Amino acid sequence: MKFKIILAVCLIIGAAAGYYYYTNQFVEETTKNYDTEKVVRMDLTKTVSATGTIQPRDSVEVSSKITARVKEVPVDENDNVVTGQVVAILDGKDFEAKRDQAQFTLTNASQKLERTKHLYEIGAKSLQELQDAQYEYDRAKSALEEAESDVRETIITAPMDGVVVGEPLTAGSMAVQGSNNPTVILRIADLSEKLVKAKVDETDIGSIKVGERATFTVDAYPDEEFSAQVTKISQTDTANSWSNSSSSSSSSSSNAVIYYYVTFNAPDPKNLLLPAMTARLDIVVGEVKNALCVPIAAIKTDGKGSYVERVTTDANGKQTAENVYITIGLYGEDYVEVVKGDLKAGDDISTTYEAAAKTSTSGSGGRGPMGRPPF
Repeated sequence: MKFKIILAVCLIIGAAAGYYYYTNQFVEETTKNYDTEKVVRMDLTKTVSATGTIQPRDSVEVSSKITARVKEVPVDENDNVVTGQVVAILDGKDFEAKRDQAQFTLTNASQKLERTKHLYEIGAKSLQELQDAQYEYDRAKSALEEAESDVRETIITAPMDGVVVGEPLTAGSMAVQGSNNPTVILRIADLSEKLVKAKVDETDIGSIKVGERATFTVDAYPDEEFSAQVTKISQTDTANSWSNSSSSSSSSSSNAVIYYYVTFNAPDPKNLLLPAMTARLDIVVGEVKNALCVPIAAIKTDGKGSYVERVTTDANGKQTAENVYITIGLYGEDYVEVVKGDLKAGDDISTTYEAAAKTSTSGSGGRGPMGRPPF
């Protein structure tokens, strides 16, 4: 008797569990709740992000054409200078002595030439002797001109209007001439206008055009937003990897990311930006006004194209969804423009993600084609 009671209880519990499982599974498959967002009208902007460096519009490194010790630097860092202003004086004693010697040599050569001309005219000197005297005179004159030029080079003037950036070379330092690595005595930059030189990824460079606007921030003023405008797009990548001279190295790094320089004009009326600051830019590459937009999270695709699920709710709160196929326009950060499609502002669309259904297997204890237990 006890066994029968236990068996009956087990059967009742099993039946209740089966009924609960079936009814809950049925409810799950016949009713569904959707997370929804509204279709809206808005101004939509597409941007490309890049990182660049603040630079002055013009700058120059002032160096010497001769090798000499610095005697005086009458300007200091942050001083404003104008074209032609004396910015450095070199020790010119040796050059002045060479000039005086060259002047003496030229005087002697000139006197000798005059005597030789007179003697040649009376037949006492040959034409060859006259030509030699003329050659010595010309050489002495050239040497004097060179010596005088060296003396003039001891006075160094500013080649442009601007501001002295960085500490100039101190008096007593040696300024060495050279075509490759001359000693830089000081640097002058035109800080009245600033530029941003940025590196843009090759995947984004095609969407950037001269004249497009941008905004950027710098770490020194995180709450300040600066404006900029594209003025130049480089026609070669930053590493010139396409050239024959670097083909061997570029082939070994073919998977490296390619960047191109883009230059921006950056007005700075408050004079806050300093050379070498890092600028983080958002470049506006597309913009539409009052566009019909849906959240990017709502976009789904199938073999027919892109679509959204428009959700309607009846008086009993039951939700149903229908697929509305759309043509997509401009992508923003969170929203995308709908160029074509049977949607209007205010429509509810689903942002619920649905994983692909798994293929059911047949057999005893398996589920039917609708995901319900078999009868």
